[in-house]
Amino acid sequence: MTPLGRLLIGSQFAFNVGFFAVLPYLAEHLAGTLGLGGALVGLVLGLRTFSQQGLFVVGGVLTDRYGPRPVVLAGCALRAAGFCWLAEASSAGTVVGAVVLVGFAAALFSPAVESEITREALRVERAGGPRRTRTLARFSAGGQAGALVGPVAGALLVARGGDGAFRTACFAGAAVFLLVLVAHARLMPRKDGNGDGGDGSDGGGDGTRAGAAAGGEGAVAAGRLVLGNRRFLRLAGAYTAYLLAYNQLYLALPAELERSTGSQAALGWLFALSAALVVCGSGALERRAAARLSHAGMARAGLLVVSGAFAGAALLRQPGGVGAAVVFTVLLTVGQMLVLPATRAMLPDLAGHRHLGLFTGALSSLAGTAVLAAGAPVGALLDLGGALPWLVLGALPLLGAGLVPAASPRAPRR
Repeated sequence: MTPLGRLLIGSQFAFNVGFFAVLPYLAEHLAGTLGLGGALVGLVLGLRTFSQQGLFVVGGVLTDRYGPRPVVLAGCALRAAGFCWLAEASSAGTVVGAVVLVGFAAALFSPAVESEITREALRVERAGGPRRTRTLARFSAGGQAGALVGPVAGALLVARGGDGAFRTACFAGAAVFLLVLVAHARLMPRKDGNGDGGDGSDGGGDGTRAGAAAGGEGAVAAGRLVLGNRRFLRLAGAYTAYLLAYNQLYLALPAELERSTGSQAALGWLFALSAALVVCGSGALERRAAARLSHAGMARAGLLVVSGAFAGAALLRQPGGVGAAVVFTVLLTVGQMLVLPATRAMLPDLAGHRHLGLFTGALSSLAGTAVLAAGAPVGALLDLGGALPWLVLGALPLLGAGLVPAASPRAPRR
């Protein structure tokens, strides 16, 4: 692992520790301490998601233009400022402002770090190191480790913080982001706006060369570049199917536990199981998959496993048992460990290096917007009960597997 790779993976871990030390306790703080109504709490949480996921493309464009270092530093500074603001916010207006700032900070940080780890993984592969999915799998494992440690750290802070528990957690999270800022300011190399293209190629993909010529013309040119790349749009469709399925950890899984056991007491343990599987198993799974499958093949295999998670849940549902929930969680996580590194590994071949930040951000923004729009219909589908909703949702990853584009003819061969 290169020093830059270790920095990026470590910062992803720390970023998630700081974030998840606060996020699980936000809704309770808004409703309990501040006394906001349920509709307003839902609006605040939705704004946080949109300001983050929906604006990823902005962070990606800025990364392509200015390079990853200043965008990462700005994201860390804004996230620290947002958490400090959130700690002191006492009205609906100030809470909304703080939450939007927290979300936008991630919209800067995440596309910059994700596009840079993809470039670094490609450099390592071309230098004769392991396939790029190995580095990307380690990056995902680092993020999941942070998601596992963060809630535990937040719980300890909340338990010892007394009446100011949430403020304590916010300030601790802000301190973590400041540490990440200092680490990147000292260790992250300075680059020009287009990063390092490895062998100087600009990748493949429909419309990429034409869009590169118009890269300085702003949002219209960026939109034309993304929407004109048909192979990228197919990958985005497959990734959307995965993300919609993975989102059922937060929607369908709690509903299933409530139906089968009468409570959601096991939900936290299942989330911990999912994170632990990624941390402990992603490396071994990637090595086995990389020895047998191309990047596109890994993505398709992962989507098939995700589909199997829904089929297993539909077949094993029974009153009073958690077997269906455990099988669903395990298979969904295994699918995630295949889909995420494979999808990121395909981006340089589809988008080229000059616009890797743009396409990294666009992938998340397009999928996140689609998942947000599908939330209400999926909720209504789950209200029907029985096995049918699980089977319908399980069909979506199958469709996604069919959308995964074939490997680029210009992709490195092993």
